[in-house]
Amino acid sequence: MGYANPEQVGGGLLSRLYSRAFIVADPQASRRLVFVTADIGMVSQKIRLEVLKKLQRKYGDLYRQDNVILSGTHTHSGPGGYFQYTLLWITSKGLIRPSLDAIVNGIVKSIDTAHQNMKKGRILINRGTVENSQINRSPFSYLENPASERSRYASDTDKEMVVLKMVDEQGQDLGLLSWFAVHPVSMNNSNRLVNSDNVGYAAGLFEQERNRGMLPGEGSFVAAFASSNLGDVSPNTRGPFCVNTGESCNNPQSTCPTGGAAMCMATGPGGDMFESTRIIGQHIYSKARELYEEASQEVTGALGTAHQWVNMSSVTVELNTTHTAKTCKPALGHSFAAGTIDGVGAFNFTQGSVEGDPFWDGIRDMLLGEPSNETKACHRPKPILFSTGEMSWPHPWHPDIVDVQIATIGSLAIVAVPGELTTMSGRRLREAVKREFASHGRAGMEVVIAGLCNVYTHYITTYEEYQAQRYEAASTIYGPHTLAAYIQLYRGLARAIA
Repeated sequence: MGYANPEQVGGGLLSRLYSRAFIVADPQASRRLVFVTADIGMVSQKIRLEVLKKLQRKYGDLYRQDNVILSGTHTHSGPGGYFQYTLLWITSKGLIRPSLDAIVNGIVKSIDTAHQNMKKGRILINRGTVENSQINRSPFSYLENPASERSRYASDTDKEMVVLKMVDEQGQDLGLLSWFAVHPVSMNNSNRLVNSDNVGYAAGLFEQERNRGMLPGEGSFVAAFASSNLGDVSPNTRGPFCVNTGESCNNPQSTCPTGGAAMCMATGPGGDMFESTRIIGQHIYSKARELYEEASQEVTGALGTAHQWVNMSSVTVELNTTHTAKTCKPALGHSFAAGTIDGVGAFNFTQGSVEGDPFWDGIRDMLLGEPSNETKACHRPKPILFSTGEMSWPHPWHPDIVDVQIATIGSLAIVAVPGELTTMSGRRLREAVKREFASHGRAGMEVVIAGLCNVYTHYITTYEEYQAQRYEAASTIYGPHTLAAYIQLYRGLARAIA
């Protein structure tokens, strides 16, 4: 699940997939927070609702929608078939109940294990820079952001890793939870073997070191490498080249002179995808190990959680004191079908398309219906390929109702985002939430973005990146003001628990 390639069918097992759960409790206030990161492409609404139903039957109201965060690592080498929205059924050929049940049961089992093994302890936090592990796969979109904003950052990717070190009262190691922005796509779309990709490899190395003599998944120490604002971040550090000629295709459309976009692919640092997975995973593991060993700043303070259901297709956004805008019904643009340099699309679609194609638009109109004028205008300059918010057969194609969530552990805020934020989108959201907390007397909050949480809504670009209409922008399904809407919503959640 991830490349949307119907020819990519599972053919074996390279590494097992795990759910890793952490529970933090405040015994004084009887509050709890569950954070789960699972080796799947993303968390679906179907998964979340079924997990919460099972938890309610087991634990009553102890674990609820406001204090349980489910996040996917975003491996593209896991099973599909666990969604209830039609678009995501297409390549997996519908809802696959054995796949859904295995994921739901595994997540619940990991929460059960965490619940049964809770100990009094401490949480230490550290942060540092991970080098040689990522590139921005849409640098031309990133350059659309204001120069004054870009000048504040040394890189067009977020290189910072945040690590939580968990120890018991005697200082014995319990676990590691980290966030780092990188797509787990070191394994490309020719792969047929189920695996957890680069971040799963890093987790395996860490757990193998700490659980000596134990089989994978059986030790008491848990190491989790969770997703963050990875939307435009690739581990394929050699960048894009034309596979037929060897020349660079690092251009706004990611196309090659011969063969077009289908020939433009990025590769990792290794000789093949297996070696690239190991190299990137080793980099991530090594930095996490260093940060874990050196962690000394303790996280203290009360727990807080906030959750809200929102109709994301109709959010009124306050752009400033005099102007408002609205989000749109879900829709995907032509560049969505072009894919990315990590996994190319099909036919003659290219990234950066701001005009439709009469041939493909005609086929769309005949088979699926023409998008309404209202939806076209709302998404402009995106040329709509699939007006999914106006498609309901046999079931809705995309979600309208989305849940947003935020949790605090003392001075740490975890912003659970239902999609893939780009680098600059993540920076803006973190800053906005941090400012909101500061304005209510909680200065100095550490804010982390947890990606692919609770329901999948594709990508979230900045307004400026949206204008370029590369893959990430074409996949920003609620229109050009999606990020502004999320910032407004998460500021409200931060305000509610500040």
